[in-house]
Amino acid sequence: MTSIPIEHARRHFAEELRHLANIRDDRVIEAFATVPRERFVGDGPWHFYDQFEAQYWQAADTDPRRVYHNVLIALDPTKRLNTGEPSLWARHFDALRIGAGERVLQIGTGTGYFSAILAELVGRGGQVRAIELDPELAEKSRRNLAAWPQVELVEGNGLDADGGPFDLIIAFAGVPAPVPGWHRMLAPAGRALYPLTGEQGGFALRIDRQGELFAARAVWRIWIYPCIGSRAKDDIAQLQAAFDKLDFRFIRSLRLDPHEADGACWLHGDGWCLSCRAPG
Repeated sequence: MTSIPIEHARRHFAEELRHLANIRDDRVIEAFATVPRERFVGDGPWHFYDQFEAQYWQAADTDPRRVYHNVLIALDPTKRLNTGEPSLWARHFDALRIGAGERVLQIGTGTGYFSAILAELVGRGGQVRAIELDPELAEKSRRNLAAWPQVELVEGNGLDADGGPFDLIIAFAGVPAPVPGWHRMLAPAGRALYPLTGEQGGFALRIDRQGELFAARAVWRIWIYPCIGSRAKDDIAQLQAAFDKLDFRFIRSLRLDPHEADGACWLHGDGWCLSCRAPG
């Protein structure tokens, strides 16, 4: 590769994300231009995921500038476990308007790359509580994130997370049903974003708390690694039935109040409901 300084490669990568994902918030661009991605993806040569052929290919060498492209990089190719696609998460971060000083709960840390991006966005006055279930990944994250003291790395199951209120809860692994405990930890004007996925992928679900009510909407199709412990067969079957019944773009709210299922319920569960009715 050309011998441009790694800092220039990182800046070019971030500016390319601006155009790929239509990023409007300069702070998101600065975060991607600041965090050294090579620190979080292990030693090269790396395995990149080819989304056209659905297989991995190996980088030609260990030049760290190779990781500064909008590519999925394998953390464990045997499990098809990758870092997230930068443009996808840059767009999410841009839409979420993550502010300095905010408290963020991150479910599914991996090796910590996006935890560091979140840490840059909340700044030293904010906090990122990053939860990772896999002990090996949690230990790697702990080492990788040493330069960001505003990140608290927790080894454990994100489904059992506590410690609210949070301004933002964001998950990097798919669940087949809403997790009511997450929403109850949101600050009064907090928001959540997580993948709602079955066997064939799903969509990112955006939740905005409005006092005791929760607005909800589907945001983009997504395929992502599943959240361990959340894949009850009944939940997956129920989600698939909802996909078959009605377009998920009709979702308008998350209800946590007890009620009988009716025609407005897109996905109705025990103590929660994704409804096609507006909040309230």
